[in-house]
Amino acid sequence: MELINSNSEIIKDFFQSVDRMLDGISRLAKENKAYLNGEKFLSNKDVAKCLKVSIRTLQEWRDTGVIPYIQIKGKIIYRQSDIERLLQAYYNKERQE
Repeated sequence: MELINSNSEIIKDFFQSVDRMLDGISRLAKENKAYLNGEKFLSNKDVAKCLKVSIRTLQEWRDTGVIPYIQIKGKIIYRQSDIERLLQAYYNKERQE
């Protein structure tokens, strides 16, 4: 009969599998954003990264009405559909051809 302890290969394999699963769960949790009534919302950081602009540029666009947003207390969020609409509105088809 084999004694199972922390040095056993079965136990090491088990804990490696658990670590891989936890890493996968953590990655999924970070990548997925909350939905409300089927609408996905993005943070300042997410939109800045997506549009490749600074947080300050987003603030200017909010101030001038270029980009729609929602402000709850100090938190600014954007509807993903509004960002997609904005990109479509400013899409320059002629430059791509």
